[in-house]
Amino acid sequence: MKDQDWMPKEEGIDHTAGLIREGYMYVPNRMKSYQTNVFETKVLGQKAICISGKEAAALFYDTEKFERSGAAPQRVLKTLFGRDGVQTLDGEEHRHRKEMFMSLMSKERLEALRSITRKRLSEALDDWMEQPKITLFHEAKKLMTRIACEWAGVPLFANEWEARTKQLANLFENAATIGIKYRQTVSGRTTAEKWMKSLVEQVREGELHPEQGTALHTMSWHRELKGELMDLQTTAVELLNILRPIVAISIFINFTALAVYQYPEETKKLEDGDDSHFHRFIQEVRRFYPFFPFLPAKVRHDFQWKQFQFEKDTLVLLDLYGTNHDPNIWDNPSLFQPDRFCDWSESPFDFIPQGGGDYWMGHRCAGEWVTVEIMKIVLDFLANKMEFNVPPQDLSYSMVNIPSIPKSEVIINKIRRSYK
Repeated sequence: MKDQDWMPKEEGIDHTAGLIREGYMYVPNRMKSYQTNVFETKVLGQKAICISGKEAAALFYDTEKFERSGAAPQRVLKTLFGRDGVQTLDGEEHRHRKEMFMSLMSKERLEALRSITRKRLSEALDDWMEQPKITLFHEAKKLMTRIACEWAGVPLFANEWEARTKQLANLFENAATIGIKYRQTVSGRTTAEKWMKSLVEQVREGELHPEQGTALHTMSWHRELKGELMDLQTTAVELLNILRPIVAISIFINFTALAVYQYPEETKKLEDGDDSHFHRFIQEVRRFYPFFPFLPAKVRHDFQWKQFQFEKDTLVLLDLYGTNHDPNIWDNPSLFQPDRFCDWSESPFDFIPQGGGDYWMGHRCAGEWVTVEIMKIVLDFLANKMEFNVPPQDLSYSMVNIPSIPKSEVIINKIRRSYK
């Protein structure tokens, strides 16, 4: 029987610096070099196995073999996810908490989201038309903060809009930074959690009455497995796990605008208003552009996969970007081709921009439906309901910086309504 010695291994004491230096391409570069879909390395002082591809994703989401508890670095928990959030749970505790999140994805709540998005985007367009130019990433973060709070039932006052936007955006923009930016982000999370806790207390004391079915209402009254109300701190973390990912859609909005500008032949197909065209375009934006590089898990118990041995408690990183660009899965993956989704089998393991697996039982992001719905509406505005110019600027994006956005953050001017 072959054992761990047969697994390709990156030699050296620690490769955290290489990961930071290469960003999204750290894992794909080594997969190509080793001609494999699995290799061993060492990051943050511990052994790690990197895996990539459809089969690897199916393995990664096998809850009998992997667990999430203790997998995410503490630095990330202090910024991006928060402590004891749904991403860190396993087993029945995870399934029960995930049901709470999935209850927010009802037909009625998604229709409410679409209505809010159309209204707030139309209002934003009125404002943009009054300005000589806008930086889309900045405006998108503000817009998504407003949409996220309204949909979640979270009060947001005009005089705090900018501050709350910065607070929420920092959680994903600076999650992996070092130095003063990281300390500011940790401090910002603490402040944001206090904001959420205050709202939950008001709901439970009858001083605030969010609409039933909203995240604030649902989470404030959610009961854990033993029947007790979810504790205040955890409720605050989970509310931010609704708001933060919605604000992070601003990254996809920037890339959607870039695709509309750089691929006019694909944009023209959207003029007929066919929802299937919008869906394919959005899915290709999510596949093509960088969003999140990889996800962590820990080996639950020793097992063998193919000829490779996975030992208990080993950190495993699933390569999201590389899987979405795997030539064994996607024809010409370096080309932007929305029509590739005409024949896509909708496997939960080959297209994983926000994780893979099952929504209800696994760790696939519940907010993926929210992302797609919002992005389709934004795409319709960019392609059909507004006209704008893209002045000369640097639209390149880094494969090192995480998250990646176009360097200029997409500046547009001469904005006007379109009546196609």
